[in-house]
Amino acid sequence: MFRRIRIVVLLLILATVAQSAWLAKSRATDWRSSLQVVIYPLNGDGSDAVAGYLERLREEHFEPIEAFLEEEAKRYGIATLRPVDVSLAPVIPGLPPAAPQDGNPLKVMGWSLQMRFWAWRNDPYTGPRPQVKIFVLYHDANDNERVENSLGLEKGMIGIVHAFGAKRMAAQNNVVIAHELLHTLGASDKYDPATNRPLYPEGYADPERKPLHPQEMAEIMGGRTPVSDAEAEIPASLQEVVIGPATAREINWLAAAGQARD
Repeated sequence: MFRRIRIVVLLLILATVAQSAWLAKSRATDWRSSLQVVIYPLNGDGSDAVAGYLERLREEHFEPIEAFLEEEAKRYGIATLRPVDVSLAPVIPGLPPAAPQDGNPLKVMGWSLQMRFWAWRNDPYTGPRPQVKIFVLYHDANDNERVENSLGLEKGMIGIVHAFGAKRMAAQNNVVIAHELLHTLGASDKYDPATNRPLYPEGYADPERKPLHPQEMAEIMGGRTPVSDAEAEIPASLQEVVIGPATAREINWLAAAGQARD
């Protein structure tokens, strides 16, 4: 009997969490007001170089994300002034729980709940309650040629970004942050994980271009700019990126713009 009660209680908790997540996502993507996003910086490798970089990190470093999303939103008919409002939280000591590497669904589900609890417990931000939380783990750019893959959780609307703690990498970091931010809003990847090349046509910024290659821009969820059938380049900044129609549909821009016109 006690075991059955425990299972019922757990199911009720999961149902409540799921309902809360659905309501939060619905409010976030109606685009009637600014989406409140907070960046939480962390020293991902504990290095002195990253610590120094974090001391100099300012909110204006993320303004290109706001400008990019505002410009792209207007292209799709979203009239909200500043569709996304990005704020910066104080540096968080420690690190979030590591994501499972084997992709086991039960482990991923357990980690997702653990991550949301950790995000709730480790929140030094004192401003308006964020709708999306992006935890950016910075790594020493001189000691790391590559960093772990970043990810965005639609359930819980939390992003975990692995970035480089160097001024010269700030523009590319913003591309990754914007990508994971859109994941939290329901956007899907539009590239082949085996090759990292964008999928045609939804992963191309200009799928009607003739000749098709080289593309001049990258689709944000395609991740790279296709320059040939077999080669794609990482965009240097958000000035080289657009949001394609498939992504705009997934984050509810098309429906929201239609409702605004009606």
